[in-house]
Amino acid sequence: MEHGAPRVPVWDRPVRLLHWLLVGAVAAAWLTTLGLAGFHRAAGYGAAAIVVARIAWGFLGNRHARFSRFVLGPAATAAYAARVLAGREPRYLGHNPLGAWMVVALLACVAALGLTGWLYTSTDLFFGEPWLEDLHAILAWLLLGLIALHVAGVAFTSLRYRENLLRAMVDGAKPPPRGGDVG
Repeated sequence: MEHGAPRVPVWDRPVRLLHWLLVGAVAAAWLTTLGLAGFHRAAGYGAAAIVVARIAWGFLGNRHARFSRFVLGPAATAAYAARVLAGREPRYLGHNPLGAWMVVALLACVAALGLTGWLYTSTDLFFGEPWLEDLHAILAWLLLGLIALHVAGVAFTSLRYRENLLRAMVDGAKPPPRGGDVG
């Protein structure tokens, strides 16, 4: 994409703000895993609250924020994945089907981490249960793997379409639709 080329708004402020707040909360939780338990807990609860807000915005936000607009069923997602492998997939102005399911997976994993952390540290029934601590750790490593896949997908899509998706998640705009694109 040329510098100064026209761009159209895609990601609204709440989507971008919640995205970067979640990045910060997850990073803070990860960095305090082995110490600063109070801060780790606060970062985890903050991440869980951000997930709740993003889920709400997934029903109330603009068309590119709404889950109903970008989360497709398994058959459509598999067909898109096959087209990616063949190098013939359409460009999506918002989330592509694989990216959409990554959003769902990331939000679900962070929500599960928040729940297991709360159950393990703050409830009488599950306080200190080793299996719950193990599950929490497994989910944390799963989240790290999902983040790596997410970043790889963003890099792949940015290179494939010669557009800076990181910039789009900062300023909210992308190059306008071209022929064959899905708006």
